[in-house]
Amino acid sequence: MVGNILIILVVVIDQHLHTPMYFFLGNLSCLETCYTSTILPRMLVSLLTGDRTISFRGCIVQFYIFGVLVTTECFLLSVMSYDRYLAICKPLHYGALMNGRFCVLLLSGSWIIGFLAISMTTSLMSQLPFCGPSKIDHFFCDFTPMIKLSCSDTHLIEFWGFVLSAVCSLPPFLLTVTSYVCIITSILRIPSTTERQKAFSTCSSHLIVVTTFYGTLIIVYLLPKTKILRDLNKVFSVFYTVLTPLVNPLIYSLRNKEVKKALRKAVSKFMDFMRI
Repeated sequence: MVGNILIILVVVIDQHLHTPMYFFLGNLSCLETCYTSTILPRMLVSLLTGDRTISFRGCIVQFYIFGVLVTTECFLLSVMSYDRYLAICKPLHYGALMNGRFCVLLLSGSWIIGFLAISMTTSLMSQLPFCGPSKIDHFFCDFTPMIKLSCSDTHLIEFWGFVLSAVCSLPPFLLTVTSYVCIITSILRIPSTTERQKAFSTCSSHLIVVTTFYGTLIIVYLLPKTKILRDLNKVFSVFYTVLTPLVNPLIYSLRNKEVKKALRKAVSKFMDFMRI
């Protein structure tokens, strides 16, 4: 969480990072800070105090906030891959195509889809009667563990959840894969080895995050719920709820010279200020 907050501050403060790539990176860090804050505090309280109770309303709210943020991230990551595609494959048109207005439009679209999709799901879920055992077999209020507690027919909402998961994960994932296929094809045509390595370095950090994020989401929400996968779902959930937000700042800062330079500059200014 601290790493993501640092990236947000650096992107806001440093004028050299006021570009589309870092605009999206700053928003990604903000998004991941928010949904980590939705899960980790409650989880830490449960571990430290042993009190693992949560109200029905609190559970619904946690699911809603987390669902909106994760759905938004699905589309934001594909937007970031499209941004890298334009920067590498169409560099002469990049400035004209990826202007400030278009960046805001892409970001707003990601958030609107996230809100609409999860609002409908939460509305359907809140109307279900819950009269079964009140124990969630998970470390946070996720869709499938909550549905299992209902004592009514849940086939309709389960089908809706599957369709929604497919629509919100597969098209962005395919767009991301297509973007990177085009990027890799374009990079391989670069005659200079140094330039090829620089281009690969620019995209490799994003590719690592994307592969981990989409891969675990597809396993948890789209694959058939066999006994082995049900047992492993909690483990896979850790990847996109805890691990990805944790390693994201490390990947972007350690593999990106501009971020490291801006971070060192910010730290230097802070130290100079403290000496005054």
